[in-house]
Amino acid sequence: MPLYMHQIAYTSEGWSAIITQPQDRVAAVRSAIEKLGGKVINGWFSFGQYDVIAITDMPDHVSAAAIAIAFAGGGACKSVNTTPLLTQEEALEAMRKAGESGYRPATLGRAA
Repeated sequence: MPLYMHQIAYTSEGWSAIITQPQDRVAAVRSAIEKLGGKVINGWFSFGQYDVIAITDMPDHVSAAAIAIAFAGGGACKSVNTTPLLTQEEALEAMRKAGESGYRPATLGRAA
């Protein structure tokens, strides 16, 4: 199954709720992810642009989008970013295909 990185930033209301009642949010979302056929690989609280980072194994893009929409629609998050992750083998295959695609950037062939 494809891997995804979810980066979540809380609203002030979301933080207020967590401060009032501290909780492991990765454990809290585990059942919703599993209901969509996915699995939480790991998750971390962080600081900076995002407050929580989670890696999930989801059956497909639609399921990954569904959990991102559920996170965003809950009202506790001000930002939800979901990034598909490629294995090294997938990345190498993509690089080979890019080289075979015949794409020509707009900057090629420009008059000097």
